[in-house]
Amino acid sequence: MKSKLQWLDSGGVASPAGFRASGVHSGIKKKAGAMDLAMLVSDKPAAAAGVFTLNLVKAAPVLFCKRRLAGKKKIRAVVINSGCANACTGARGLSDAGRTAALAARALDLDPDSVLVCSTGTIGKKLPMAAIEQGLPKAASALSERGGHDAARAIMTTDTRPKEVAARIVVNGRTVTIGGMAKGAGMIHPNMATLLAFVTTDAAVAPSALGRCLKAAADRSFNCISVDGDQSTNDTLLLLANGAAGNRPLGPGHPAWNAFCRAVGEVCRKLALMIVSDGEGATKAVTIRIKGAPDERQARAAAFAVANSLLVKTSWFGADPNWGRVLAALGRSGCKFRPDRVDILYEDLLAVSRGQPAAYRESALHALISRPEFTITANLRAGAAEFTAYTCDCSEEYVRINASYMT
Repeated sequence: MKSKLQWLDSGGVASPAGFRASGVHSGIKKKAGAMDLAMLVSDKPAAAAGVFTLNLVKAAPVLFCKRRLAGKKKIRAVVINSGCANACTGARGLSDAGRTAALAARALDLDPDSVLVCSTGTIGKKLPMAAIEQGLPKAASALSERGGHDAARAIMTTDTRPKEVAARIVVNGRTVTIGGMAKGAGMIHPNMATLLAFVTTDAAVAPSALGRCLKAAADRSFNCISVDGDQSTNDTLLLLANGAAGNRPLGPGHPAWNAFCRAVGEVCRKLALMIVSDGEGATKAVTIRIKGAPDERQARAAAFAVANSLLVKTSWFGADPNWGRVLAALGRSGCKFRPDRVDILYEDLLAVSRGQPAAYRESALHALISRPEFTITANLRAGAAEFTAYTCDCSEEYVRINASYMT
């Protein structure tokens, strides 16, 4: 029997039992009062799993977290700073990540090996350790069950709004809560998506099964989005499960395992869609649905060829009904299909029939593309595989933001 997912109003990363969070200004960001240091703490040791960037250039905190999680030790806290990525900083960067964990552990009276560290911001700059050292005690003293909202703000860079969500399901008569927060607006592309995201749950989960649940959730959410096709050095998605709900540990074979994994996937999907809708300079959120591809790999390639095309994305910004750019992107994607069999629909409006213009009013297509959200469906009629990608348009504001990111 499926357990119904219930979304919580004003939920976030500290919504599950036994989690507290905070966000403070430490001085990493120069703007007065800007929150730039977040802390997430589990009152009980939590099983943990992570999914990280596949970029060969990995930031120091990514390397630090991967090594720490490989030790299979349970986690008590995560420290996240914004304003500095601590990427391409060599041995000093790894040392600073380790020192941050040790300082946080001292402020929290925890084992240093139970603390993870994440960073986001400009690449190539070293962490301002003096600011972090004075900020961590502030973050520790500000921890609360209501602190998730401040934490979600403290991890933002070019985001215009915080991204947080929480939901509940019932497992063996016990209410289990899953919460999350994420940041990301630019440098967004799969493998595993270019962002920081943190998911917490008070469910008891077998540590050996947690990673499989998280990977499946990432593949259905963060690995389906793109803002600009650029893959970051700092991608990190963490899942912490502290067992405070008191359920029998979940894992494959447990009758509620699939429902729990679906719930984690839905929390991740909500966060991923929030990132797309808040893409740098974005004015429109667009869903790209590929049907009838030879296999899922080719369907994915076709979807992202459209999602990442600057010609396509700029036409969306201008509400220009230029479906030819969509068809051209599909043709260069590497997906095998016959152009004379392709249909393209904007919502329910058929724009392309069998590879040629369909009978439609251009004003109707223009009106659809003028919406803040719309879906494009391409039926390739070359197989049975499908894939859906989520993306946004590209505006002058995206250029302005990224032309002066460091200045």
